[in-house]
Amino acid sequence: MRLRHIEVFNAVMHTGSVSAAARLINISQPAVSRTLQHAELQLGFALFQRSKGRLTPTSEALALLPHMEKLFAQLEEVQRLADSLRQGRDSDSLRIASVLALGHEVLPRALAQFKQKHPHVSVSLQSLHSPQIVSALMMQEADVGFVLSNVQQASLQQENLARVPMVCVVPKGMLPPFKLRAGSLSLDDLTGVPTISLDAQDPVGMLLSQLARESSAGLNHYVTVQTYHTALAMAHHGLGVAMVDGCTALSADTSKVDVLPLAPGLQVPVNAIRAVSQPQSLLVKAITREMQKVLAAQL
Repeated sequence: MRLRHIEVFNAVMHTGSVSAAARLINISQPAVSRTLQHAELQLGFALFQRSKGRLTPTSEALALLPHMEKLFAQLEEVQRLADSLRQGRDSDSLRIASVLALGHEVLPRALAQFKQKHPHVSVSLQSLHSPQIVSALMMQEADVGFVLSNVQQASLQQENLARVPMVCVVPKGMLPPFKLRAGSLSLDDLTGVPTISLDAQDPVGMLLSQLARESSAGLNHYVTVQTYHTALAMAHHGLGVAMVDGCTALSADTSKVDVLPLAPGLQVPVNAIRAVSQPQSLLVKAITREMQKVLAAQL
C-alpha cells in the first residue's frame, strides 16, 4: 500500500463513509473512492463492504487496522519533525519512557520545572516496565528512559541520578505501637503479618524475594502485584504491609498508613538511560538534570 492509501484507509475507518472521509482529509469524494479501489486492487482483497452509503470494514481491514494506525502515527511524527526543521529547530519534542514509580510524584515535578524553561517543547510520556523501556530505547521509540534498576546492555548508556531507600508502608493499627516507635522495620518485624509482594520478575521484587529467603522471617505474602503504586494502594486499604521504593512512598496517605525505612537499609538506584547510538540532545540533558534536582530535594 502507498502512503495515500494508508491516509484514505485511516480516514474511512474512523468516519465510516466516503463523504466524511473526504471532508476529514480535504479531498474530493471521487478521489477517496478511486484511492480505495486502487488499494484493494493492489492488495487483492476488499477492505470495505458498501451498503446504503456506508462502508463496513471487512475482517481483512480490521486485521490491518492496528498496523495501519501505527504507521499513520509514525507519518504524523515525521510531519511534525519536518515542520520543526522548516522553522529552524532540530527538534521540539521529547519522548520519555519511565517506570510508573517515578510517574506520580518525581517526574511530574521535574516536568513542571522543565516546561518553565522549555515552554514550546512537546513531551510524550510512556509508563512502562523496565524491560519495555529498554526495548523502546533500542527501537528508537523514546529519547530517554528512567528506571529503578541497573541496566546491563551494551547499546545503552546509563547515568545514576540517585539511590532511593526501600520503605515499609504499614496500614494504621496493623502493627503494635512499640514496633513503630523503633523508627524502622526489619523483615523479622513482619513475621506473620500480611504483606504485599512485588512480582519477582521486577528488579526490586527480585531483590526483596532474595532477602526474604535469606532471613528467618515467615512472611505472609497475602497478594502479589506488578507495580509499586498498586502495592501502595493495597496498603491504603489495609490489606497488608507494602515494601516500596521511597519515590512511590511520596504518594502515601499518612492518615491511613505509617511509612518506616526497611532495616537493614536497602537502596535501589534511579538511572537515566539512553541509546549509545543517539547523540544526547540538550532536551534529554535538561530533563535529566531536573529529575536529579527533584530526587535530591525529595529524598
